[in-house]
Amino acid sequence: MKYSRYCRSLLSTPATAVHRYAAGHRSGADISMVDLEDSVPPARKEEARRRAEGFFTLPTAATTRCAVRINTISGPDGLRDLLALRQYAVKPPLVLIPMVESRRDVEIVEHVLGPECPDTEFVAVVETPRGLQHAAGIASSSRRLRALVFGSADYAFATGARLTWDALAYARGVLVNSARAAGIEVMDAPFFEVHDDGALRCEAALAKDMGFSGKIAVHPRQVPLINEAFSPDDDTLGRARRIVAAGRENGRDITVVDGVMIGIPFFEASQRLVEEFGDGLPGPSAPSPGSDGPPPPRPAVALHRQPTAAPRPYPDAPRSATVTQEREQ
Repeated sequence: MKYSRYCRSLLSTPATAVHRYAAGHRSGADISMVDLEDSVPPARKEEARRRAEGFFTLPTAATTRCAVRINTISGPDGLRDLLALRQYAVKPPLVLIPMVESRRDVEIVEHVLGPECPDTEFVAVVETPRGLQHAAGIASSSRRLRALVFGSADYAFATGARLTWDALAYARGVLVNSARAAGIEVMDAPFFEVHDDGALRCEAALAKDMGFSGKIAVHPRQVPLINEAFSPDDDTLGRARRIVAAGRENGRDITVVDGVMIGIPFFEASQRLVEEFGDGLPGPSAPSPGSDGPPPPRPAVALHRQPTAAPRPYPDAPRSATVTQEREQ
């Protein structure tokens, strides 16, 4: 199982909602994003570009990256967005590119941003049948591309599919395989029912088991649930620590840990996991400072178990429904 703090969660804030910028940065999301696309009406696009510059000057947590979602580059607003980003005093660390349908779309963004934004990374949203058809090429289009995102609502609307897990399982599988083959991360689509925590947990567990790195949040209250779902639980971290210790003891030779034969790939994956999520905490068998024995284990996270039932379906809604929800936050 792959885990990464890079993009467990992403929370979007409309560029016109300046009063919500700071809250987005404090949400705990791995990526705090200002949106120039769906949540901004056409008459306010230019205003949104001007206001969004301030999003990148506010303080954020050390683990939070700031991002901007531009408009589709097949239209004039997308190109205007890119030209505006070049002039920002603080350049966006991450640009989310919507409606990507070919590697050329990513290449255009990279070319337009040019040397003015040399450190800006990209995330490509695949949300059309054509985009899914070219997902492998998109995933390998640029060394700046760090992740793919599945846009389920638009994909379902374009194909006539229901917005349910089973109906979109093939599309999700293609996207995960394309991203992992290119060595990048991959994020699942939002769960649009804001107050149904149980269904969100179930769908996040399915996404994690399929190989997704994280999931989009449509409301701040979803962020901690999503982060929990895409983080290793105590048992997983404890096993990783035992594997790392075994590798150190035997020179990373083939050995057995917890009854499982392990070798170099296990050692390397476990080392990365401990370095990224260990947080300097003692392992399950190590006593905490000032105690007479091992610390009591925290409850296992249920999200890392196989769900017993499929998640309840989404409401059948195209892109316009998500826009309404973003504005009502």
